[in-house]
Amino acid sequence: MNTDSKTGLLTRNKITQIAEADHLQQHNYLETIRAFARLTYESVYVIDYEKMGFEYVSDNPLFLSGYIAEQVLEMGYEFYFKNVPEKDLQMLGAINQAGFDFFDKVPLNERKQYSITYDFHLINKDGKPILINHKLTPLFLTASGKMWKAVCVVSISHHRQAGNTFITKQGTDKIWQLNIETGTWHKFVKPELTKRETEVLRLHAQGLTINQIAEKIFVSPDTVKYYRRRIFERLNVSNIAEALAYAVNSKMI
Repeated sequence: MNTDSKTGLLTRNKITQIAEADHLQQHNYLETIRAFARLTYESVYVIDYEKMGFEYVSDNPLFLSGYIAEQVLEMGYEFYFKNVPEKDLQMLGAINQAGFDFFDKVPLNERKQYSITYDFHLINKDGKPILINHKLTPLFLTASGKMWKAVCVVSISHHRQAGNTFITKQGTDKIWQLNIETGTWHKFVKPELTKRETEVLRLHAQGLTINQIAEKIFVSPDTVKYYRRRIFERLNVSNIAEALAYAVNSKMI
């Protein structure tokens, strides 16, 4: 498979020409992206769908598979073909197709309000696969409403397997989940925590131990453990680290 064919696997959103009016949107926006990247442990990059490559890649060794940011910037999508298992590459192709099918049906004036998140394996510099999460949202649209540039934030996934593909709409509780087998989207009901469970999770996020939380909310340590078990069940996770990651990513705390 040649480079163009492989690139087509990961995006059908091909931009052929950018109008001068579209270019005027940009100003000096990359300085803002760089500033954001300095404030987070996560990796940040910008996709340019006209050039079918990356415009910016933050320097974060955790997600660069042993390369430096400049090398990944130069490689563009080839970075994924070299460092993502074949099975996950095929899955990314299906997610890309379904994602843009969804995006095409969104009213033009609402398109920047939508974001997509999904998990896949990346081979790290030691040759071992790690499960990472991509969150991607439109940055610039063309005058016709096509996605021209997008910003992506990369972090460690709190799930146990690849997939887990969701689209969210900013400012709402609307969430859609992708059935990867059928390529269809379905409304997803986000799990809810009780007020006490949210409080316990928030105190864990502050670094308190089980005993310290028990003192703080005037219950026994066993009661705190009960709340933790309920949190794990509701969020379908197995430990407090996964619960915190889920809650933060889902804006539950």
